[in-house]
Amino acid sequence: MYEVGVVAHFEAAHRLVGDFGPAQRMHGHTYRVELSVRGPNLAADGTLVDIGVVQTALRTIVGSFHYQNLDDLAPFQGTNSTAEVVAAVICDTVMAELQQRGLATIRVAVWESGDAWAAVQREFAA
Repeated sequence: MYEVGVVAHFEAAHRLVGDFGPAQRMHGHTYRVELSVRGPNLAADGTLVDIGVVQTALRTIVGSFHYQNLDDLAPFQGTNSTAEVVAAVICDTVMAELQQRGLATIRVAVWESGDAWAAVQREFAA
């Protein structure tokens, strides 16, 4: 199985509703997003996937979050914008861009600090 990955960063504010202590107040993070895709075969050009396509897809979604209040954005309406939810939104958005490329899995990890992260992994349809 081959794997390639890209990293992006964005800064955003949010607050959590529920029993989250100080995180119930508006606060911000400098998020680090790590995205990787895996697949069993290389293309004729020796690549798993065009890394530029993966980078562009990630940068597009992350760019739409940069310097925003996540709670005001459509993907987070009606839910807490936890690191898990942010990872899922990014994963699902990029996954839609990468369909039909022979990939097996996609994994997105969202770091909200230097020592706290959440990740999600999904499988592409065969």
